Amino acid sequence: MLLLVDAGNTMIKWAIAGNSPGDWRANGTVALADIAQLETEWRAGAISRALISNVAGKARRSQLEKLLVGLPAGSIEWFASAPELAGVRNGYRNPAQLGCDRFAAMIGAHGMFPGQPLIVATCGTATTIDAVTADGLFVGGMILPGLGLMASSLARNTANLPQVAQDSLQFTPFASNTNDAIASGCIAAQIGAIEHAAALHAKRCGSVLCVLSGGAAASVAPHLSVAHRIVDNLVLMGLHTAAQAG
Repeated sequence: MLLLVDAGNTMIKWAIAGNSPGDWRANGTVALADIAQLETEWRAGAISRALISNVAGKARRSQLEKLLVGLPAGSIEWFASAPELAGVRNGYRNPAQLGCDRFAAMIGAHGMFPGQPLIVATCGTATTIDAVTADGLFVGGMILPGLGLMASSLARNTANLPQVAQDSLQFTPFASNTNDAIASGCIAAQIGAIEHAAALHAKRCGSVLCVLSGGAAASVAPHLSVAHRIVDNLVLMGLHTAAQAG
C-alpha cells in the first residue's frame, strides 16, 4: 500500500491511498509533538511505499525515516518540486526552490478542476496563495503570515493587545471590542490577499476559482466574495496524483 504524508509546520497529515485521489483506506492528522503515535497507525497499514512532502525540517525528516525503517530500500520518496509534473508546469525562477507542499497542492487542485484558472490558497501556519492557469502553468504566488501567526504576532509585539486563540477568531465588521477587532483584522487581511490575487489572475485568465485548504480555510472562506471551494487534504490529493503520474 502507498503511504502519503504531508509534514507541515504544525501538523502531520497522512493517508494510506486507494486507487484514486481522495480514496483513503486510512488517514489521520497528528501534531508534530505527537509524531511517535504514527508508528502504531502505520504498522497496521501494510505499507510498501511512501511518498512524503516535508517542510518541517531535517529533524522531522529523521523522525519520519525512523518510523518507516522497515520499508524496503528505495521505497521512501521525498517529494520535491520539479519543472513539470502531473500536468502542472512550474513557473518559479528556480523551480526547485518552490515549497514542495505548494507544488503538491497545485497538482491536487489542477487535477480536481482541470481546464479552470485557479487561485490555490493554503491557510496554515503561513498562508500561500498561488495562481495556476487553465492549462496548468503556475505563474507565481504570495506568502504571508497565517491567521494564527498574525494574531500571536500582535500579542507578542505590542504592550496592550491580548492573545486571541485561533479557534475563536470570528469576523465582525467594525468590531466594538479589542478581541473581535484583532480577529476581524486578521481575517480581513487573509480575505484581502486572496481576493486581490484572484482579481489580478482574473485580469489575465478570465473567471477564476479559488481552491482553499489548510486549518484556517473554514474561518476565511465564508467571507470571500469570489467563487471558491474548500478541499481538505489538498497536499495529499496532489501527492496521490503525482504518484500515479510517475
